[in-house]
Amino acid sequence: MKRHLGLVLKGAGMGAADAVPGVSGGTIAFITGIYEELIHTIKQFGPSALGAWRRGGTAGLASHLNLAFLLPLLAGIAASLVSVAHLVVWLMEAQPRLLDGFFFGLVAASALVVGRHPGDWRWWHVAPLVAGLLLAYGLPSLMPLVARIGSPDLVLMVGGAIAISALLLPGVSGSFLLLSMGLYGTVMEAIRGFDLALIATFGGGCLIGLFVFSRVLAWLLDHFHTATLQLLLGFILGSLPMLWPWRELVRYQLAPGGQMVPLDYRYLTPGDFSAVTGEPAQLTGVVALMLTGAALVWLVGRANRDASAPARPGALKDKEKGSDA
Repeated sequence: MKRHLGLVLKGAGMGAADAVPGVSGGTIAFITGIYEELIHTIKQFGPSALGAWRRGGTAGLASHLNLAFLLPLLAGIAASLVSVAHLVVWLMEAQPRLLDGFFFGLVAASALVVGRHPGDWRWWHVAPLVAGLLLAYGLPSLMPLVARIGSPDLVLMVGGAIAISALLLPGVSGSFLLLSMGLYGTVMEAIRGFDLALIATFGGGCLIGLFVFSRVLAWLLDHFHTATLQLLLGFILGSLPMLWPWRELVRYQLAPGGQMVPLDYRYLTPGDFSAVTGEPAQLTGVVALMLTGAALVWLVGRANRDASAPARPGALKDKEKGSDA
């Protein structure tokens, strides 16, 4: 029961993070120590699940899919997305610098946690780190092209596949990519308004993205574990500029629905921000929330170290020897 409650809370944290453009639920999964188990669990969904059901019935299927882990986590994500959607929209409009400050501290501290070199670290692992940085920087600029690929339904499906794949990557915000595609407002309004048709279309794309990308990530973690962690660290570090509280939008475009899509920012000091924009820098509040976010990561990391170590996620694969990926 204690583990289930913990998973619900971790899922709630992931859902809250994914509702904020610039933050990734994958980062929260990393911080809370469930990332690799999450990737390997998602990978279990596929043709091999049918074989597990035939061999072991409902119990065998539940074990194969690791539902004791997944269901509480999904419950927390779902509850958080529905409840936090209203709060996040308000905070982004009313207190954007305070919100950015909290998540900047949280993500920066998580980069320190993920960046600890394991025993098998080698100098060439700098290459995937740099690749992650470049991808995190370049991906948003490519997202407006998605709006040009065809019908609104196709755009929604492709957007869902991309956004859910970003959810699995620490440091890459599915919400920000949706914003870059001009779909963020549409999806959030659908969630708040329970537009089942739109949610189903978007969800179909999400399922496709989960099916494909979880297998790619699981394979990379199994065969190139340290290099993959360095790639993910690059993604986390690359997300930090998008969370810098004192930035000025200097270039944008309008999505087909009229939503503004940010393309480029100028990053300022708190003093320059006030002089240029005429808005208060809220330095004390922002720094306090940065430290709060960093302290939260430290506390979670300490709790994970003190707790008994869970079974390595790869054990799921070992347990299902002979099953198809």
